[in-house]
Amino acid sequence: MASFSPSVATPQRVLEDPLAHLPCSIILEYKKGQSVYNQDQPSTSIYLVISGKVKVCRLADDGRQVVVDIYQPDEFFGESAFLGPGPRNEIAIALENTKVMTWTTNDIEDILVRRPKLAVALMQLLVQRSMDFGSRIESFSVDNIARRLARTLIRFSERLGTQSEDGSTQMIPFTHELLSQYVGTSREIVTHYMNQFRRQGFLRYSRKGIMLYRDAMKDWLKQAA
Repeated sequence: MASFSPSVATPQRVLEDPLAHLPCSIILEYKKGQSVYNQDQPSTSIYLVISGKVKVCRLADDGRQVVVDIYQPDEFFGESAFLGPGPRNEIAIALENTKVMTWTTNDIEDILVRRPKLAVALMQLLVQRSMDFGSRIESFSVDNIARRLARTLIRFSERLGTQSEDGSTQMIPFTHELLSQYVGTSREIVTHYMNQFRRQGFLRYSRKGIMLYRDAMKDWLKQAA
C-alpha cells in the first residue's frame, strides 16, 4: 500500500497596510501640472494620494526628467524625505487635479514609537518597490527600446488601467513625452514604436486615452525574446 504524505500549505506572507497604522492628517490640493515638491523645495513629508495621479521624477545630470513611477489613489510617495536635509534631484508633479494626505517625517517618527507595525509596513513597501526597480534595471540591460516600451505599457495597464468588454485595457492618455521619460529614450522614438504597435493591432490611442490589448502584447514579448 502506497504511503501518503499530506501536503502542507505554505503560509502566505501577510503584508501590513500602512493606512491601518496612520492617523488622518491634513489634505492638500494640487492643480494639474502643479509641483508637489521639487529640487529647490525637497520633500519633507510622506504623501498618500487621495484622488488624481502624481508623477515622480529624478533629474538627470543633463536636466532630463526620468520618471520613477506614477502614483494613484491609495498609494504613497515622497519616501525620499527620509534621506534627511540636503539637495535631492527629485520632483513630484500632479498629472491631474489631485488631493493628497501628508505626514511629515517628524510625524512618522513619533507614530513609529507608538505603532511599531507601521515600520514593518513601510519596510515592506520599500522592499516591494526595490524589487520593481530591480526588474526595471534588468529590462534596461537586456531589452531594446521596443521591448522596454511594451513592458512599460503592460505595467501601466496593470496598475492604472480599467478592463473593457472587448478584452482591452483602457488607460489615461499618457503623452509620448512621459512614456519616453519612463523608457529612457526620445519622444520621437516612442512615437515611432507606438505607431508600429498600433499597426500591429496591439493598441489604439488618441487624446482621450490608450486602449491596450495586453494579452496580445505579452504574446509578442514572448515571441520576440
